[in-house]
Amino acid sequence: MKSKKIHRRDIIKILGTAGIALASAPFINQVNSIPENLDSMKSLGLKPIGTPPMHGIDPRNISFKNNVPPRQNPGFMSPMEFLTHFDYGTIITDLDGKIKREFNLNVIPQEITIAHNLSYSAWTFNGIVPGPTLRATVGDIIKINFGNGDSHSHTLHFHGVHPADMDGVFEIIPPGGNFTYEFTAEPFGLFPYHCHVLPLSKHISKGLYGTLIIDPKKPRSKAKELVMIMNGFDMDFDGENEFYTVNGIPNYYAENPINLKLNEQIRIYLVNMTEFDLINSFHLHANMFSYYPNGTMLSPSEFTDTVMQCQGMRGILEFKYNKPGKYLFHAHQSEFAELGWLGIFNVES
Repeated sequence: MKSKKIHRRDIIKILGTAGIALASAPFINQVNSIPENLDSMKSLGLKPIGTPPMHGIDPRNISFKNNVPPRQNPGFMSPMEFLTHFDYGTIITDLDGKIKREFNLNVIPQEITIAHNLSYSAWTFNGIVPGPTLRATVGDIIKINFGNGDSHSHTLHFHGVHPADMDGVFEIIPPGGNFTYEFTAEPFGLFPYHCHVLPLSKHISKGLYGTLIIDPKKPRSKAKELVMIMNGFDMDFDGENEFYTVNGIPNYYAENPINLKLNEQIRIYLVNMTEFDLINSFHLHANMFSYYPNGTMLSPSEFTDTVMQCQGMRGILEFKYNKPGKYLFHAHQSEFAELGWLGIFNVES
């Protein structure tokens, strides 16, 4: 039976985003005054190009309560836990003092809960979407025991520098198969990983992606560190996302604000793994951040409040809040925000 197409605007009802105002339609031709009725518009040759929502959402009208699941059941980790969960692997030191970090990543197909009474048929790394955040220091040896528990072939491709036979492109791992990836962690920075089997759009959109952080030898300054992976969910598999999230559950951080301390240094490892959309973005309200593209340089490239990323792009954001209160952060594509890519920082003294 052919599945019913899910329209993005229907999803807004599922999310319970009451109180979102709609702006007047923009027009192709600019005039000093906009006619009040459509007939007058037509007489001037004006053509409406849609009714996109007004930027921003009145936080007093956010009413997502009881619509956000606590975790991606049966996933073992909530989005709040995911923010600060770093897998450093099992550490092995050889005779020369070189550190090897051993990780286990397994492809597990399963239904995950991403919204109230709504599940998604995902391909996961270790049972969650996004997959675990791996972490090492530049120069470490990274060993990954990869197991394919799915009925489809998969691989594991890391961005960064490594030998050709560790690139996760040609060494296709069949169902039930295993493979060991081993390479030196270099350079320092922020790197996504994902399956690289065709069709890539399907293997990525269904959930096979995560992040690797490679720290410099001299650690970065002390900060509260958060991982945010921007993604989307195509519920009816028509090549268009119906939900947008950070760390896997729409509106999770709107219902469960992230607590920050006044004047606390914040560092966000931001990665875009959204499929089917050319760009995604991050906008910070009432503040500015220093931005380090790819995390491969120790000096920021800009001081801004909004950054855009194509798929696979990533960067580090650093900032502080010097006044208490509740502050929004969200995609600056308003539709993405309405469809789940929206959160709140709760800053307290």
